[in-house]
Amino acid sequence: MRQSGILMHITSLPGPHGVGTMGKPAKDFIDFLKASGQSLWQILPLSPTGYGDSPYQSCSAYAGNHYLIDLELLVEEGLLTREEVDSVTWCRSENRVDFGLLYENRLNVLRKAYSRFWDWDALADFCRKNSDWLPDFTLFMALKDEAGGLPWYEWPEDLKTRNSDSLWACRNRLEDNIRFFSFVQFIFDRQWTALHQYARDNGIRIIGDVPIYVPLDSADVWSNPELFQLEEDLKPSAVAGVPPDAFTADGQLWGNPLYRWDIHKKDGFGWWVRRLAAAGQRYDIIRLDHFRAFEAYWSVPFGDETARGGHWVIGPGMDFVNAVKANLPELPLIAEDLGFLTQEVLDLRDNAGWPGMKVLEFAFDSREPSEYLPHTYPQNSVCYTGTHDNMTMRQWFETAAPDAVAYAAEYMHLDAEEGYVWGTIRTAMASVSDLCIVQLQDYLNLGSEARMNFPGTLTGDNWTWRMQSGALYDGLAEKINKLTCLYGRTTIV
Repeated sequence: MRQSGILMHITSLPGPHGVGTMGKPAKDFIDFLKASGQSLWQILPLSPTGYGDSPYQSCSAYAGNHYLIDLELLVEEGLLTREEVDSVTWCRSENRVDFGLLYENRLNVLRKAYSRFWDWDALADFCRKNSDWLPDFTLFMALKDEAGGLPWYEWPEDLKTRNSDSLWACRNRLEDNIRFFSFVQFIFDRQWTALHQYARDNGIRIIGDVPIYVPLDSADVWSNPELFQLEEDLKPSAVAGVPPDAFTADGQLWGNPLYRWDIHKKDGFGWWVRRLAAAGQRYDIIRLDHFRAFEAYWSVPFGDETARGGHWVIGPGMDFVNAVKANLPELPLIAEDLGFLTQEVLDLRDNAGWPGMKVLEFAFDSREPSEYLPHTYPQNSVCYTGTHDNMTMRQWFETAAPDAVAYAAEYMHLDAEEGYVWGTIRTAMASVSDLCIVQLQDYLNLGSEARMNFPGTLTGDNWTWRMQSGALYDGLAEKINKLTCLYGRTTIV
């Protein structure tokens, strides 16, 4: 079935409290998607943001990001007062997320909501249903809070190595703070479940993102060190990244600990199956990040300052795919098959049967293979104008080499009357790919100021873009709907 949707993370929604949340602005966006004839909303990971404010560097593979909790809904419930919410400075610019202010203020306000919470039976039920991950996560957060934010590998030895007697004592001593972090996850889950149901009721499916790696300072590594390539002192022996290419001379050094795939394989990849099953409950479709690493991953010696000294190591391949298919046969997945691809990676993707990604922005640059040109696409694929890691289309046209722009204009029959960005969107919609996803920034014809992320960099602008209030209007929805209908991608009546 031909379908289309829009890529925009929840943090980019407008709103009064410094960041997009799961309240009315999110429902308004779903209404816009429906009016535009779209059936898909693609978002980034919903997990707590970590190093560099990245949703791909989270302290938990399961937890929800408390920044996304809508404070207006808590005011309506009587858990917060209007004065408590309005007295806080949430941002310095309505067009940018200020993660520093959120870090300073969000949990403090949520603690006030916790002080008025009363539905303990519902919280207890939530904790029972999530007992496979929540106890370790909430203890991790309470210990980190007590340690002033220090990473777990700098905690006292008995806590770092998870001495059972010490952990039991900590659970008793930190009982109230542990319950607070359980409350936060309960509120997140309740608001997300309501928003997700609203999307489903309006014919919108959510495409969610599952990062391939977790950071060293995470509840996942702390509670499962045997699953990662760690030394006896719990320091990584090697870390993740990607090799040098035409865009980054030193490659990208991500620093995440790598998996011990031999250990994962022994129990049928149980940790991954549980993780994907949980994601399947949260989303309707999963984009599996950095798919190529399941065939072979770039291993960088721990302590290296760049990724140049890494080497390729064979990954779990079809053993992983078969385990996922056997345990989660109905789970829809998209393989994020971008980056340095070999025939072995393409074969793994095709043998899995999962659609890959085709990015139009790559099609006309001589540094990328021509398989991104639409006439080469298979039907079982997802066509993007660009992703959160790419320039906006307007920025691309403003900065790309003149010969690349000329090639794009000739191939896509672009002209000034239609606009080059809209002509690119038309090309994506017209492609044979089953799914077509367009960044909201491209529909709004925004430039470099609206780029979501520049991979391999730590700048104050990454992940911070927010849409202006009022940017979405009926005429834009009608224009998108017309294009969607023209190319047979409208599934909502």
